[in-house]
Amino acid sequence: MIEPYVIGIIAVAYAFDFVNGFHDAANSVSTVIATKVLPPVAAVGMAAFFNFIAFALLGVKVATTIGNKIIVPSVVDPNFVLAALVGAIAWDLLTWYLGLPSSSSHALIGGLIGAGVAKAGFASIQWGGLQTTLTFLLLSPLVGFILAFGLMAVLIRAFFKVSIHLVNRYFRRLQLVSSAAVSLSHGSNDAQKTMGVVTALLVSTGYLSDFSVPLWVAVLAAAAIALGTFFGGWRIVKTLGFRMTKLDPVHGFSIETASAATIISSSYFGIPVSTTHVVSGGIMGSGATMGAATVKWGVARRIVWAWIITIPASALVAGLFWAAISLV
Repeated sequence: MIEPYVIGIIAVAYAFDFVNGFHDAANSVSTVIATKVLPPVAAVGMAAFFNFIAFALLGVKVATTIGNKIIVPSVVDPNFVLAALVGAIAWDLLTWYLGLPSSSSHALIGGLIGAGVAKAGFASIQWGGLQTTLTFLLLSPLVGFILAFGLMAVLIRAFFKVSIHLVNRYFRRLQLVSSAAVSLSHGSNDAQKTMGVVTALLVSTGYLSDFSVPLWVAVLAAAAIALGTFFGGWRIVKTLGFRMTKLDPVHGFSIETASAATIISSSYFGIPVSTTHVVSGGIMGSGATMGAATVKWGVARRIVWAWIITIPASALVAGLFWAAISLV
């Protein structure tokens, strides 16, 4: 029987998963709503469904990275996990309130680092795993930008002599597929981060003998992020879908296809990336094909600053919270 304190921390982990879905719903639905391919409720409903089934189709390699390759396993205990989650949730809620599409992935990793350093110093960090994770977190928005820009450039050339109305009619249908792929990729990467944290907690408290994600942990994580996605963080939908650049269905298709390809590839290799960063990079890349002036770089600059400070900010909150609860 799992003791009440551990059950409470698991509940906090799934609350983070809900906030993650709520915060990051914009990644999956902002473009399909902005291009008026789907109404908001239908868009989040579809996104929630594909969030939920992703782990069954694409595995749980990312969970192993988060739970077993960032922080030295001996450092993990209930207070550590609780502090890391509080740091991540606090930052997610602040950036949601401000309408900034920051990264829940960065927030969780910052929380893990902050709690680990507060408890055991820098020796708590597995530098090889952290370096790989941070490298791909930084590179993934650039990959999303390049892929979306390149795909959109190809589409412009291929349909140069076709009426934009006819092009958009076709791509309205294709965008349903590409939007579903982004939702699937979001579930394959983001939901697994909570699976990894909960599994690490169960191992550290002796309820599991080795790091292997139980089915119930995976199902509850998938359900929590799907539910959060369904309720949607509309402030961030407005930022990504309407404030960065003007989007037609063909742009939405290029953004979503590029983003899904980047995220699913990362999930296949067990690498945590930020769906928020990848989609934001894709929006900038696709928009840039219409000319640099069409992208509202002031909004983009605010997003980039949020990216930069997410890890240190969530790490600071987690470290302070760990110090506080350690005194109790």
